[in-house]
Formats: sequence, C-alpha cells, structure tokens
Amino acid sequence: MVLRIISIVVAFIAFVAYSSLFVVDERQKALVLQFGQVADVKEEPGLAFKLPFIQQVVRYDDRILSLDTMPLEVTPLDDRRLVVDAFARYRIINVVQFRQAVGTGGIVTAESRLERILNAALREVLGSVTSNAVLSTDRIELMTRITESAKIESKGLGVEIVDVRIKRADLPTQNLAATFRRMQAERERMAADERARGQEAAQIVRAEADRKAVETVSEAKKEAEIIRGTADALTTKIFADAFGRDPEFYAFTRSLIAYEQSMTGSNTTMVISPNSEFFDYIKESEKE
Repeated sequence: MVLRIISIVVAFIAFVAYSSLFVVDERQKALVLQFGQVADVKEEPGLAFKLPFIQQVVRYDDRILSLDTMPLEVTPLDDRRLVVDAFARYRIINVVQFRQAVGTGGIVTAESRLERILNAALREVLGSVTSNAVLSTDRIELMTRITESAKIESKGLGVEIVDVRIKRADLPTQNLAATFRRMQAERERMAADERARGQEAAQIVRAEADRKAVETVSEAKKEAEIIRGTADALTTKIFADAFGRDPEFYAFTRSLIAYEQSMTGSNTTMVISPNSEFFDYIKESEKE
C-alpha cells in the first residue's frame, strides 16, 4: 500500500514537473500567459519554467514570414487601371505588443490587418504616379516607398515590414483587347509614317538621280558638239588648204569622191546629161 502511494506521489510530482517545463525553440519566441495576461516573455532558446495549471505558453514564429496579398485593382494618375499582385515579408519584433494587438487571433488576424495596410499603401503610392512608372524600372523606387509607408502603419501590430515586392502589374482582362487594338493602331500609324518618309526620301533620291543624269547627258552632248565642231572646222581648214595649194587637184579629188559615193551598188541608175560638168574627168580619161 505504501509503495502504491509513493508511486502515485512520484507520478504526480513528475506530472507537475512536466507541466512546469517547456522548451523554447530557436526559431520561436514564447509568451507565458496567466489568466489571459502576459506574465513572462521567453525570447532565448532553451528550457523554461511556468506555473502548472495556472500559466500557459503561446509560441510565435521568430523567422521572417511571407504574406501574399490578393490581386488589387489600382488607378494611377493617367486613369489606366492596373491589377497589382504583391507580397510582403515581415517578422514579429515585439511579441507582447503583437499579442495585445491581435489577441487570440494570432498570425491569421495579423496577416488580415497587414493585408489591409499593404493595400492602402499600394493604392496611395501607385495612385500618385502614372501607369508607365509602375510598368517601368521606376517600380523599384515605388516598392521602397510602399515598404516605408507600410512600416509606419504596422508599428502598432508589433511587427516589422522587411520588404514589399510587386510580382505582377497588368491591365484588367476587359481592357486588354482595347489596349491591344490601340497599340496595333499606333504601330500601324508609325509604320505608315515610316513608309511615307521612305517614299519621300526615295522620290528625292530618284529626282536627284534624274537631274544628274540629264546634266551628265547634256554635258556629254555639249562636249560632243564642241568636238564635232572642232573636227568639222579642222576638216574644212584642211580642205581649204588643199584647195589653195592646188585647185585642180582638189577638184579632181572631190570628183572622185563624188563618183565613188554616187555609183556604189550594182543597180545604180543616174539620169543626167552626158555633157554635164559632173562627167568632165571621165570624158578626159576617155580621150586619153
């Protein structure tokens, strides 16, 4: 009987000791609550103690956590609506303040409130710029502004916003077709402008080439006429010199040339008086 009582006592003591001890993981922070109020904070990893049956332990993750927000529709300055998909990284830095802010809701309640804070920051920052800024490399600066704004608003939750990133910023589905048509019309207009400028440039080049061709042909004809005139003058001079030196020989030579040119061919027919001066040298050769 005594042994049974001793066993019960030992078991009770072991149970009480087990209920008094708890382990704080290095990835966690723990709160010791007594009747719903914070009695102690355990931030260092290792073995810790609490009052059995009276106190309870609530653990919170000490790592950096991620929060994916629902797609949000924002309206930038140019009224070109965008659907923004963002996410945030945060960590709990003050577990007492965090517990007081979210109560028993824990991470779920905290992330619900953080999402509202992030959505408000997204609307405020992205609504102050144009859609081109959101879709360009300026997005990095915008994300920094969103992060700073969310940090200020989330201080009361006992958490710290580490970073906010925009994963996607697209046009709403109903606006995509109209936007694509507008982009296509703009590209077609630009292509038509380029073709018109190309045709204008081609016409200028063609006109310049035609002008140069006419100038070149005219210059060549001019030079040819000058050369031909010089040659004719030289020929006339040679004939004149020849006539001046021996008029009879000159007349004889010209007559031979005339005979050759007029009597070529096998069916040449001439109707002329035999006593014409044209046959003077022929008649003289017959006399001889």
